[in-house]
Amino acid sequence: MVAEFESDLIRIRTREGMKVARERGRLRGKKPNQAKHLAELPDLGTYTQAELAELFGVGRSTIYRTLERIQPAPPEPERPFAHLPSRHGS
Repeated sequence: MVAEFESDLIRIRTREGMKVARERGRLRGKKPNQAKHLAELPDLGTYTQAELAELFGVGRSTIYRTLERIQPAPPEPERPFAHLPSRHGS
């Protein structure tokens, strides 16, 4: 019970701190449209992952993770249409 109370206090303080930082314009993080822009750049073939990381001010692993999350997975060779919704509801 004490641990839950402490956890709630930490959560409240974190939210308050984020609110203050947001008001001061110091809350950092990815902008929603940056992920979309990031998804377009590798297709152009002009930037490496390291260059993209430097351009966006994040680590290379963040670039890989974001691209993996945004871009659809290629279909499996033995099931080329597995990514499409089923018509039969199975």
